[in-house]
Amino acid sequence: MPLYPAYTVTVVGAHSVPRWYEALDRLVTLGQLSPGDFNDAQFRTMQAAILEQEAAGVDVITGGELHRRTHNRHSPPNAMLNYFWEKIPGFHAANKPRPISGHDPNVFHPAAICRGPIDHTTDLGLVDEFMTVSEFARQPVKITMTGPHLLAAVAYDEYYNDLPRMMHDLGKLLHENFRRLTEAGCKHIQIDEPYFTVADDEEVRAAVDAINTAIEDVPDDVHVLVHICQGNYAVGPDYDGQIGHRYFDIGRYKADIVTAIECDGFLVEHDMTDHYQGLLGDRQLGVGAVDVQDPNVETGALVADRIKAHAWLHPEQTIITSSCGFNHLPRHVALGKLRAMHDAQAILRGRTR
Repeated sequence: MPLYPAYTVTVVGAHSVPRWYEALDRLVTLGQLSPGDFNDAQFRTMQAAILEQEAAGVDVITGGELHRRTHNRHSPPNAMLNYFWEKIPGFHAANKPRPISGHDPNVFHPAAICRGPIDHTTDLGLVDEFMTVSEFARQPVKITMTGPHLLAAVAYDEYYNDLPRMMHDLGKLLHENFRRLTEAGCKHIQIDEPYFTVADDEEVRAAVDAINTAIEDVPDDVHVLVHICQGNYAVGPDYDGQIGHRYFDIGRYKADIVTAIECDGFLVEHDMTDHYQGLLGDRQLGVGAVDVQDPNVETGALVADRIKAHAWLHPEQTIITSSCGFNHLPRHVALGKLRAMHDAQAILRGRTR
């Protein structure tokens, strides 16, 4: 099992999405810009995300997931769900609104409809993403991928009528894509699952089985992390949801079940950390000590204090991260929070910048 050095800093995945994405998207719809123009904008924002993560001192970076979206509506699930659903032939191109939060019945997601079998040979674009980001990155590159539970549970299923079987086929799809990804040289993989708290125990156990199928036979030198959160719906006039808090936090937090995932570590919200006490074994835990729902930039000292509050967690097991992605935050706020994580690392390692 590969371990990161104590207090390694990594991101959850998404970087700040520029507000002008929305305007460019409208110009493409009006025919005043081509889709290729938007692709160029996505490419340049990916380069900026790499630069800002590395400038801030992040140890394991991503491409910011900025090529996965053309706007920030329904964020972040449109980049986690629709981007991948559109690549899988079993999912129909049409979407239907689906309520996704017990907090507000007016919050919905444009959910895809599964009307055919999920082909495990489908290319999800992960290798292309890894090669593109790696061309510009100086730090190790992590590729994030939505887990089988979220991909299945939010969709409308008109083919399987059996959620565990649908998740199993999605697990096989991820397994094949992870095989290609590691063969391309990727050493850092992350699976994202934000929907476990609202699901019942048996559903999550089936999801654990599907994830273990996905990561089976991953080479021993590849780091596999699972990010578990409870939603990150943005708040503000640019977004469809007006929830400024977690929106998948209704139910039992199931660390006792999800720790059966045979991964190298978990990334979680900092106030959920203690659920994992006694369950990790020798695995690592990423403490999401930077709060993405807070528009204020934390100090490094505050981030360090949030981590030190969990005295049972050994330094060798501790990763520094954020509670979720930065997609909805202004660029300067996201950059400030990245720097705060690096400052916290310096404090926790007993040195100054």
